[in-house]
Order: sequence, then structure tokens, then C-alpha cells
Amino acid sequence: EMMVSLSYLSEDEKQEYVVENTNKIADMIDGTFHVVHDKLFTPHIDNADENLRQLCFDNAHKQYGEVLPDIVEKRLTKELDNIIKHGFGVIYYIAHKLVKKSNEAGYLVGSRGSVGSSFVATMANISEVNPLPPHYYCPHCQYNEFLPEGYIANGYDLPNKTCPKCGHPLKGDGHNIPFETFLGFEGDKVPDIDLNFSGEYQPNAHAYTKEVFGDDHVFRAGTVGTVQEKTAYGYVKGYEEEMECEPFNEAKRVDLAKGCEGVKRTTGQHPGGIVVVPLDMDVHDFTPVQYPANNPNATWKTTHFDFHQIHDNILKFDILGHVDPTAMKMLERITGVNVRQIPMNDQETMAIFSTTESLKIDTTKYNEVTGAAGIPEFGTPFVRGILELTKPTTFAELVTISGLSHGTDVWLGNAKDLIDNGTCKLNEVIGCRDDIMVDLMGYGVKPKLSFTIMESVRKGKGLKDEWVTEMKANNVPEWFIDSCTKIKYMFPKAHAVAYVMMAVRIAWFKVHMPVHYYCMYFSIRCDAYDVQTMIQGEAAIRQRMADIKHMKEDKTQKPSDKELAIYDTLELALEMVLRGFRFSNISINRSAATEFIVDPDDPKAIIPPFTSIDGLGSNVGLSVVKAREEKPFLSKEDVLKRTQLSKTLVEKLADMNALEGLDEENQMTLF
Repeated sequence: EMMVSLSYLSEDEKQEYVVENTNKIADMIDGTFHVVHDKLFTPHIDNADENLRQLCFDNAHKQYGEVLPDIVEKRLTKELDNIIKHGFGVIYYIAHKLVKKSNEAGYLVGSRGSVGSSFVATMANISEVNPLPPHYYCPHCQYNEFLPEGYIANGYDLPNKTCPKCGHPLKGDGHNIPFETFLGFEGDKVPDIDLNFSGEYQPNAHAYTKEVFGDDHVFRAGTVGTVQEKTAYGYVKGYEEEMECEPFNEAKRVDLAKGCEGVKRTTGQHPGGIVVVPLDMDVHDFTPVQYPANNPNATWKTTHFDFHQIHDNILKFDILGHVDPTAMKMLERITGVNVRQIPMNDQETMAIFSTTESLKIDTTKYNEVTGAAGIPEFGTPFVRGILELTKPTTFAELVTISGLSHGTDVWLGNAKDLIDNGTCKLNEVIGCRDDIMVDLMGYGVKPKLSFTIMESVRKGKGLKDEWVTEMKANNVPEWFIDSCTKIKYMFPKAHAVAYVMMAVRIAWFKVHMPVHYYCMYFSIRCDAYDVQTMIQGEAAIRQRMADIKHMKEDKTQKPSDKELAIYDTLELALEMVLRGFRFSNISINRSAATEFIVDPDDPKAIIPPFTSIDGLGSNVGLSVVKAREEKPFLSKEDVLKRTQLSKTLVEKLADMNALEGLDEENQMTLF
């Protein structure tokens, strides 16, 4: 191909440039070298290892007393030794600094993936998940009490108890997660610390990495977009038309399209991945860099190589944006409640995952079996179906359900059948990947083999014959072995625990501070509104939902994505109205720009914001609030003049009686 493309050269020149010179260059290179590095290079922060060790032990003493319980000291020492030995201490220390910075700004940080399996992550305040076995501890005097193995599955389910030393209430904690799921059996697996920051705070967290390491040493992780099946087929059809050739038969088209699939089409940017280059190295030691979408004015450069190609050589932080921390911030702001103090074993809160009793709702008018609608991770129809079947009452069972709903081939055709036919109860099935290792060790299988089996099953690789033999020799039940063979992917328990913690906190507000909960829900978690219907109350909401449902069932007309999103919003609006609350009208003088707020004149009502009106954006809403704070509106003409509202939107507000009697024009009444 090169020879052909150089047709303007003589035969001798082509031979020299294409064959001889390339071989000369190859001969000039001594030995072998790696195009990309073959080991991990972590950035350096002075005294990071010593600071991490000190931080963890200081926090451990604060929580568990001057003399640490054996189980705490051993776990912390074992993890720290492995982390520091393999050069991962700096990773934890940076994560600690990032989380601390976010907390100081008033935003909680949720942990993703299996980082919560690490007790060092807990003691470094990176993760709220405590992976130790279930135990009590006293925040007042550091008394602690670790419970016998098998006493209870999860420390959050421990009954309330007072401290025998000082009489203050004890706290239950501990989720019983082995650290091997995060760092590997030898403690040498590169830790992938994924953190959920509030979407509002995420850009600040990204910017902070530049502050710590400098602009030339942090980059956004690049992604590679590849040609997909339908696009490839389009290429083949396009080729036929452009080349005006005889159309290929279908088999030939599919074959050619298959050859194009998976080929690089474009490069992109990971939504939250930040790559950190050591200070004594250059990014080009690992990857070329580029601007995203060829925009030379972008504030971040991205790695040209897909991060997976350099995963083992360079450090990546997943600093992701998530709605839960934003919801927590709003709830704290509007209620004054510290979300970290919310009890995880409140009976009324736990009840909404199995009944609607805590909602105090008229069940003759409400068809839902549980109160889980609008609760993150548990509000989808699929998970609500699992809740209805399993009726969970404990935190441990909610963790299992979170694992079941996020796994592949873990619930349907697997755990569901085992529960349906009475083989197992919910608390016995395999819900999360960690359950495999813990359960196998409980049966007597050696720890290393238990870990190996867990890693194989969670990746969907099944069981080897010799493992099955060993499992049977240790009396592992047949249903357990069969369940392992069906699984394609499994959720880490630490991730499930972190998500359930957020869900329980939000459920607590739904039960105990409902008006504020609905303000948060409609402000943050809704994608579309039909605010005129919501204001009209129960009958109008039911009618609009019935219309959309009819469209879903009618094959001739399909509801739009917006209508489906409105249906989800109305589902919560109906629940709210049936609990005895209502929506006040939008008001030019009282509505906030972007948030639903509690009506100051009616504690059982909430006022929709301007942005709940179709076509009215946040900047326009903010302009209305700013103008009315300067001085009251005199007329429609005044509203148009002093805000960014269009004539159409002003008329819409007038039709909804939201202008509250404003005249058309500024005028003085003399008599």
C-alpha cells in the first residue's frame, strides 16, 4: 500500500524509503522497550504514607478508645501495611483530602464500588461504610462491644442500647465486608477509588486536583468511541451508493459491517475520571493528550489513549457527579437536620420498604403495596416488585436487595426462584459478591479459594470442576453451587451499603418530614412536570396518569419520553396529595426560581418554582426573583420590562392566575 501511494517516486526511491530506511531505524534500536510503561507510577506527596497511618490511628482511637480492640488494630495494621508496601498510600491520602474539602463546603460524598470494603478508607474519612463485623460503640466514652460471629448480619440492625459505662446511647455499626474485595487477596490490587460528589460541587473537586498537582499533571481520562453495529451497516449502504456499485446481498453487507464494528470512530471524555501524572514525569511518558472535541479553549485536556489501555500504569480518580449528595445538602439546608445523625434502625422508616403504614395514607385510594416510590435505588417498578415479594424489614435485607437488583442473572431465574419455591429466605441467598467469600469461608472452604471463587463468579466466569468438588466436600448446598454457575455480574457489598445508607436517610425524611421531602423530590429528582395538573389536585392527577397509561397500552399511539417522565412525577404527586398535602399555585410574588418551597401560609402545601413551567429556564426564573426583591411589580408591563420573561410566558402565568391581579399597564388610580 505504501509503495502504491508513492507512485510519484522512482522504483529505487520507493525501495529505499519503504524497505531499507525502516529496517535501518529498527536496527538502531537496542534491545526491547515498552511503548507504554509496565508498572504503576503513583504521584508523590511528601509524608503521605506517614500522614495516612497517623490519620487512621487517630480516628480509630477517637472511635474505639485509647486501647484499640484486637480486631480493629489487626485489620487496620494489615491493610495499612499492604497499602503502603505497594505504594498506594498516596492514593488514599489524596482521596481523603478531596472528601475533606467537599465536606467543608457542606456536601456529603458517597462512595462507589468496593472502596468501602477497606477499613483504612473508613478511618481516613473517605467512606462512611464500616466493613468491620457488627458491633456497638459509644461516641461519648469510646466503649465498644464486638458481637459473636453470626449474632446479626448488619450492625445497623442492632437494637437501641445504652452504654454500660456512661449511660449515653450506643451506636450500632459494621457491615462485615472482607477487605480482599477491594485490594485483592495479596493486598496488591490497584485501588480504584470511585467517589460520588454532588453534581453542584463536582467541578470544584476536579479543580482541586489541579491545585494539588498543577495543571500539567492532571488530565481528564479519555474514552474511545467505536463503530457500532447499525452505524457499520450504514457505512456499507453508503459505500454502495457513493461508488454506484451493484448492491451487495444481505449476507455480504452483514459480513462487511461486522468487519467495521469496534473500529475507533471518535474520542471522548470520561464524565469524572481524572488522571494524575507523577511530578517527576511527563504525561507523554504514558499517553498523547488532546483537547476534547477539538476545542482549544477547553479548560481540560484529555488523554488520547482510552484509560483502560494505561490502567495499570497511571493513577485515575473517579470524581463523579451524583444527585444523592445534592439531595442531602438541600434537605439539611431546608430542615436544619444533620443527615449523619439520622438513625439507620428507625422502625417507621424501615417499614416503608414493605408497607405503606408509615405514610399514613388512605389505602382505599392507593394501590401501591410499599412506600418506596421516590426513594433512590428502590423506587423503580422493578425493585418495588422485589420489595413486594420479599417484604424486607432490616438494613441487611435492603443491602441484599440492592445487590440482587444491580447484578446480572442474580435475581430473575436465580434468587427469585429460590425464594419462591421455599429453598431459601431473602437473608440466605447470594445478593452481593462479598457474600460468596464470606459464606464459603463459613462452610469451611479455605480463604484463598473462597476469594478465587468469588472473583470468578462475580465476573460471570462460573466454577471450575475442582472448585465444585472442594465445595461439596465442605457441604456447600447444591442450590448455592447452582446459583454461582448462573451469575454473570455481581455488585460489591460496599457499594450496596453506601447506596442503601443514602436511601434510608431519604426515606426518613419521607416519613418524618414529608413536606420537606416532597420539596426536595420535585426540585431535584424530576425530569418533567405538568404543573397545572399538579395544582388542580387528586382528580386531575389521576385523569392525566390514566391518559398516559392508556397511551402506553394502546399500540397505535406511543407516549413520548417527556410524557413518561411526567407520569413518574405525577405518581409522587398523587402519593403526596393522598397523604393530605397539596400544591399551592405558582405565584409571581412567592415562587422561588428553581426550587419547590414550603408555603409560609400553609404548612401542608408546597409552592412550585417558576422553572416548573414548560419553556421557563433557571436564568429567567432568577431574573424574576431578583427584580421583585428590588421592588414590587406594578403591572404585566412592568414584569416584561424588568425580567427576562417573554410575552408568551407572561400570558401563561396570567392564565394560571399566577400574576395575582396585576394590571396590564403601569397606571395611577386617582379616584
